[in-house]
Amino acid sequence: MDDDNQIFIPPSFSALYCDAHARLRLPVAELRARYELCEDLACHLVAQAQQLLHGAVPSEAQVLLRIYQGLCTPGSGCNASEARWIALRLAELLQWECPLLVSPDTGAAGAAPAA
Repeated sequence: MDDDNQIFIPPSFSALYCDAHARLRLPVAELRARYELCEDLACHLVAQAQQLLHGAVPSEAQVLLRIYQGLCTPGSGCNASEARWIALRLAELLQWECPLLVSPDTGAAGAAPAA
């Protein structure tokens, strides 16, 4: 593959779009676009998360949970696995411990390092 793009897509994000045999289920260009959107959103949410912590939300875990739940809503522009990745990446950027993230739709839970 001849790809001049120098954006590194972390394996944790690529895994969201791989099948059981680690093959991508979408074109690389689309994967890159989804990654850029999610990474930009995580970076953008840093300031908002800090404001929430120093305002109405009592803990880092609650801030991350509320942001995650907001990202899981249909109008957010990302799917549930991307929402989880964004919340984990946000926790990493803030150097906060990420709580157990429970999907509002399925009740499935999980937390793991984002990068």
